[in-house]
Amino acid sequence: MLKKTFFILSIFLSLSLSLEASPLLNEYRNNGIEEIQKKLDLELASVEYWQEYLKDKDTTFGYIEQNLSILTCNKENSSLKLFKKSKDTNYTFQQSYDAYTGKFKGDKLKEGDLKTPHGIYRLTKKLSKVDPFYGPLAFVTSYPNTYDKYKNKNGHGIWIHGLPINQQRDEFTKGCIAINNTNIVCLDKEIDYKKTLLLINPSEVAKKIDKKILASLLAQLYKWRFSWIYNDIQGYLAFYSDDFKRYDGMNFERFKKYKNRIFQKNESKSILFKDIVIIPYPDTDNIFQITFQEFYSSQSYIFTGEKVLMVRVDDRNNMKIFTEK
Repeated sequence: MLKKTFFILSIFLSLSLSLEASPLLNEYRNNGIEEIQKKLDLELASVEYWQEYLKDKDTTFGYIEQNLSILTCNKENSSLKLFKKSKDTNYTFQQSYDAYTGKFKGDKLKEGDLKTPHGIYRLTKKLSKVDPFYGPLAFVTSYPNTYDKYKNKNGHGIWIHGLPINQQRDEFTKGCIAINNTNIVCLDKEIDYKKTLLLINPSEVAKKIDKKILASLLAQLYKWRFSWIYNDIQGYLAFYSDDFKRYDGMNFERFKKYKNRIFQKNESKSILFKDIVIIPYPDTDNIFQITFQEFYSSQSYIFTGEKVLMVRVDDRNNMKIFTEK
């Protein structure tokens, strides 16, 4: 609490030389720091703020606060492309690799269907010792992710790997992405796998994402946060779709009762979002994945970790959360 107060006071100190600061200072003098904080939290939920903030931001793949490398897999032309942030923080194309993907077209649905999934995945592990069939090394992906589980997809072991060292292989995989051994060694040198996202699409991955949509989603994300912080249960639940199903299977009716019990405690809380990433989900028209590091603290509960929201966006850019983890 003390750190938060010092932070807010530092804002006023920096503004105190400006005449524009006087209404805020008067507000602080008359009503204290909490009322000012509420106004600042509400300002974070304004589209205008985010439109101005995004004006000079690179939105090649979406809104990305983290320093991530991006791998895009186009199954139609069997390619894996690497994009990295340059010194001016823009994403630039680095390299394209010929790739093998699953034997059959379409999105992976179940174990053994010989399809490569469509989606957004982290690289969760680097395997330096693998069967020679998979080349010199492999990267394990996070399939199945939160959205895959929502859709009841199953299977596991989707990797990016090399080619057999001492034998021939078919020109397809069981669902993995395979590139030649020279290229996977090169890729290993080019990326930090812990800071890499893999986007897999049946054709070219979408680029140059509309900043109006991203500004709207960021404003709504912080409006959702505002309702959460200030115990507005109706405003909070309005962001959820009727077919909502949480990662653990909890449906909307159970979720609503659960959140009502928590909000009735009327606890003061601190909620911070960092490292926000908003990307349109491959092979969909109106679905976005939103991830961020959440720092939550109240009298009864403390949480620090990654949050995943899957949202649908309507024609007016209004978002509805249909699953989360």
